[in-house]
Amino acid sequence: MKIDRSQITAGVLAGGAGRRLGGIDKGWYVLEGRALVEHTLARLQSQAGSLLISANRSLARYRGLGCEVVTDRQPGHGGPLQGLASLLHAASTPYLLVVPVDTPALPDDLGQRLAAAMTPGIDLVCARAAGRRQPLHALMHRRVLAALEDALAAGTARVTDWQARLAVAEVDWPQAQAFANINAPGDARAWQDTRSIAASFHRHE
Repeated sequence: MKIDRSQITAGVLAGGAGRRLGGIDKGWYVLEGRALVEHTLARLQSQAGSLLISANRSLARYRGLGCEVVTDRQPGHGGPLQGLASLLHAASTPYLLVVPVDTPALPDDLGQRLAAAMTPGIDLVCARAAGRRQPLHALMHRRVLAALEDALAAGTARVTDWQARLAVAEVDWPQAQAFANINAPGDARAWQDTRSIAASFHRHE
């Protein structure tokens, strides 16, 4: 089963409340001189035919990045499932590659490797690292929208609870750091320390 990047829309989930970062819009948290959303888009540009951003504030600023921006279909910060529903509604391709805005080192071959694991009987493929599923680093067929809307109507809030109703495959990644997320200032410091150590190691190889 061959999936070309032109068949994939990449969607960035940037609609969170950013509570552990003091309530700021997490997508615009600056890390190494660039906003998190800029790190993420740079990683995604070669992986999909088009890009979408799910956001609930700073809308003009996000649109200034040249992407279509969609908002939650229900008012308030409804969580990632609400953002995911909006992305699926807006996507014009058969597949959606979804990622959160707060993993600035996400793999630049994420879409390619997840697509390679997709089969006609699979609804959704997730990355897996360090023995844990990364439920918001996933490639899914747009047909999952119906099950998602049913889950939202039933009050489901957890992404993994919704995914439990689907046919899901997983792809293992040896580099767990690729999925490290920035939820608080301490995460940013740890991320930068890890990058510095890795750069020093490569310089002395």
